[in-house]
Amino acid sequence: MHAVLRQACSARSSPFLRSQLARPCVPRAPQLTRTLVTKRYTAEHEAVEYDDSTGIGTVRITHHAQSSLGDVVFVELPAVGSKVKQGDQIGAVESVKAASDIYAPVSGTIEEVNEALSSEPGLLNKSTEDKGWLCKIKLSAQNEMEKLLSEDAYKESLP
Repeated sequence: MHAVLRQACSARSSPFLRSQLARPCVPRAPQLTRTLVTKRYTAEHEAVEYDDSTGIGTVRITHHAQSSLGDVVFVELPAVGSKVKQGDQIGAVESVKAASDIYAPVSGTIEEVNEALSSEPGLLNKSTEDKGWLCKIKLSAQNEMEKLLSEDAYKESLP
C-alpha cells in the first residue's frame, strides 16, 4: 500500500503532471447541430420533405392523392443517379381505379428509391407519411422549395 502511495506522489511531482494539474478544467459545451425539415406540396399532389442538413428531399404522394387513387397495385420509380428537373415525370402510380404520373417537385439527382414499393405498392395507401415515400432527391436548386405550396395553401387548393 505504501508503495502505491509513494508512486502516486512521485507521479504528481513530475513537471508535466504539475503543469496539467495547474490548468483549470473547463467543461466544453456539446456541439449541437440544428436541422430544419421543410415540407412543401405541388398542385399535382406530390409532397417533398427537405432536410437542410443533408440537402435531400424525400418525395411522396399526398394523403389526398392516395385516397383518390384507391388501392395502389403498381408503382414505377425513377432510376438512382438520374438527374431530374422540377416538373419532369419521374414515375407512375397505378391503382384499381386509375393511373397517375408522378412529377419531380424539385430539381436534382435521384439518390435513393423506395425498393419496398416494387413488392408492396400498397404502402402508398397504408403508410403515406412514413414507409410510403417514393424517392430521395439531392436538390440542385434549394430555392425551388420556396416556389412550392405550404400545407395551408395546398389544403385550400383541394376540391
